[in-house]
Amino acid sequence: MSIKWLLLLVIGICASGLLITLMMLQLIRRKETAAAYAAANVISIYGRRYRDWGSLLLQAYQLGMKIPLLSTYIMQVKKRISYRYARDEPTLRKLTMTVVLIIVGGYGAVSAVLFWLQPGTSFIVLSILCAVVLNSLVVDMCLSRLEKKLLVQMLDLFADVRHRYHQHGMVEEALYEVSEAASGEAAEQVRLIYEALTSPDPNEALERYYEVAPNRFLKGFAGISYMVMEFGDKDKKQGSIYLQGLGNLTQEIHLEILRRERLDYLLQGLNVIALAPVLFTGPIERWAKVSFPTMDEFYRSKLGFVTKISIYVIIIAAYLLLQRLQSYEETRYRSGYKQSRLDRFLYKQLFLRKIAVLFAPKPGSVQYHQTIRLMRESSTELKYEWLAVRRLLLFISCTVLTTGFFLLLHQVERNHILHDPIRDDRMFGTMSEADLKAAEDMTALDALVMEHVRMKAGTSYKDVSNALTQLAPVQLDQDTQAAAIKRITEKIEAYNNQYLRWWGVVLAIAIGVGGYYVPIWLMLFQRKMRRLDMRHEIYQFQTVISILREMDRMSVEEIVEWLNRFAVIFKRPLQKCLLHFEHGPEDALEQLKEEVGLPEFQRLIDKLRLALGKISIREAFDDLESMMSFYFEQRKQEYSKIIDIKAGWGRTIGFTPMYALIFLYLVIPLVGMSFVQMNTYYEQIQRL
Repeated sequence: MSIKWLLLLVIGICASGLLITLMMLQLIRRKETAAAYAAANVISIYGRRYRDWGSLLLQAYQLGMKIPLLSTYIMQVKKRISYRYARDEPTLRKLTMTVVLIIVGGYGAVSAVLFWLQPGTSFIVLSILCAVVLNSLVVDMCLSRLEKKLLVQMLDLFADVRHRYHQHGMVEEALYEVSEAASGEAAEQVRLIYEALTSPDPNEALERYYEVAPNRFLKGFAGISYMVMEFGDKDKKQGSIYLQGLGNLTQEIHLEILRRERLDYLLQGLNVIALAPVLFTGPIERWAKVSFPTMDEFYRSKLGFVTKISIYVIIIAAYLLLQRLQSYEETRYRSGYKQSRLDRFLYKQLFLRKIAVLFAPKPGSVQYHQTIRLMRESSTELKYEWLAVRRLLLFISCTVLTTGFFLLLHQVERNHILHDPIRDDRMFGTMSEADLKAAEDMTALDALVMEHVRMKAGTSYKDVSNALTQLAPVQLDQDTQAAAIKRITEKIEAYNNQYLRWWGVVLAIAIGVGGYYVPIWLMLFQRKMRRLDMRHEIYQFQTVISILREMDRMSVEEIVEWLNRFAVIFKRPLQKCLLHFEHGPEDALEQLKEEVGLPEFQRLIDKLRLALGKISIREAFDDLESMMSFYFEQRKQEYSKIIDIKAGWGRTIGFTPMYALIFLYLVIPLVGMSFVQMNTYYEQIQRL
C-alpha cells in the first residue's frame, strides 16, 4: 500500500470517528428522554434542544472530557482562557469548547488542503506543524479579543463608578451598585474587587486578587479604591483624589486601546502571508520537475533537502517573530521562582549538576556577578544553578542535533545515489514513459553492481566490469558498458565520500556553543524589552504617591510598604528595602537606588530620601503632576515609535517566507541548473 492511500485511509478513519462521535452524542440525548413520549414529541424535543448552541457546547465539553487525550487538551485551553475570564463555570466551558471546535475544524480543513497539495511523507510533518501553529494562533486571537473587550468595558464601568461615587461619596457603595447594575467581564471583575475590599482581611484578599487580575489597570483600580477606603478621600484644587486616580487610569486605557487598534491594523494578515508558503512547496516542486527535468536532480539532492528544511525553518521563525511583534504585553513577569518538573529532575542528577557547575562562571568571578545582575535585571525566574544546567543541556542538544542533521544529509545523498533514476540532459519537457523505465532499469543495475562489489572505495575498473557482465540482463555493447562502468565508479566514489568530516564536527560544536549562550542573549533581550513595563510600574507608583501624599501622618516607610503592595517588577528590591529599613532608612533607600538602575525609579527614591526629615512628603512631590504629564506624553511618543518599528519589521518578516520560497526553491536553483546545463551543452559541442 502506498503512502498516499495510507494517509487517505487515516483521514477516512478520522472522519468515521467524527460521525460515530456525533451518533453517540445523539444516542445519549435520546436516552435522557422518557420512553413514554411519542415519536413526534421526541423529535420535537431533540430539535429544540439542539437549536440551543450553548447546550450543544456543554454536551460537547462533557463528551470531550471523557476522551483521555482530548480532555487534557481541553483543560489546557481552559486554563489559558481562565486567567483572563472570571465568569461562571458554564460560560467558561462554552467559550473553551468554541475555541477547541474552531481549532479542530480549521485543522481538518487545512489538513485536507495539505493532503491534496502535498501527499506523501511530508504531509505528516506539515500537518503536525499546522496543528501547533493553528492552536497558538486561534488561542492568542481569542485572548486578544477578550482583553480588548475588557478594556472597552472598563471605560464604561469607570464612568459609571465616577457617577455613583458622586451620588454616595463612598467607594464600597459605588462598586456594589456598579457590579449589580452592569454586566460583562468588567462587572465581574468589579464584583471580585468589592468582595476583596469588604472581606475581613482586605490586604490578604487584595494580594490574592492581584495574582489573578487580567491587567495592570484593574490592579491599580483595586489599589486606589482600597487606599481611599482606608484613609478617606481628600478634596484638592483639581477635585477628588479618587476621581483624579480614575481619570488617570481612564487616560491610560484610552492610550492602550489606541495602541492595540493601530498595531492590529498595521500587522493584520501578515501571519497568513508568512504561513502560506507551507502549502505551495509541493506544487512548485512538481511544476518545476515537469517543466524542467533537470530540477528533479536538485530537489532529490542533499542541497535540495537542505533548502526545503531551510524554508520550513524560515516559515517557523517568521511566524514566531510575528507573534512576538503582535504581542501587547512586552513581558508577563510575575515575581517568585518557578521550578518546572524538568528543572527539578535535572537538578537532582548529581553528575549533570557537577558538569554544569564546572563550565559555569565560578562564584566571586566577574562573569558570575555579571550573570547574576543580568538575571535580576531581566527578572529571570530561575536560580543560577538551574540556569547552568539548562545552558549545558542546550549545548549538548544543539551539538547532537546538528551532528544528527549532518548524518541525515549524508544518508539522503546515499539514497539519492543508489535509488534515484538517471536523468538525461534535456532542459525542457518531460521524459517519456519508455525513457523513464530505461533510466530506472539502469539505476537498478547500478545498485546491484555496487552492492556486488560491496561499495568498496577504490574499486578497480576490472572488478566493476566483471560484476556488470555477470549482472546485466542483456549483453551490453562496448560503448554502453564503458559508460556504465564510468558511471558506477563515480557513484561508488561519491557514495564513499558521504561521511562526517572534521569541519562538520567543528560546526556542530560551534552551534552547540551558540546554544550555550542562547539563555544569556534571551536575558539581554528581555532586559531591553522590560524597560517599558518598568515605566508602566513607575507611573502606577506615582499615582499611588499622588494619593498618599495628601494623607495626614503619612511616613516614608508606609509609602514604601504601599509601593511594595502594588509592585511586580520592583517587588524584590522593595521587600529587601523594607527588611533593612529599621536598621537605617537612609542606607536602605540608598541600597534600593543602587540595585535598580532605572533613572525614573532612582529619582523617585531621591524624593523619598528628602522626605525622611528635611521636608514633608507633600513638598518632596510637589511637581508630581507635571512629571506624570511628561511621562505620559513621553510614553505616547515611545508607543508611536515602537508601533512604526514593529510595522516595518512585520512587513519585512511577513513576506520573507514567500521570497525565500520563490528565490531559494525555484529561481536560484533554476538559474544554477541552467548554467550547469549550458556547460554540458558546451562540452558536447566541443567534442563534435
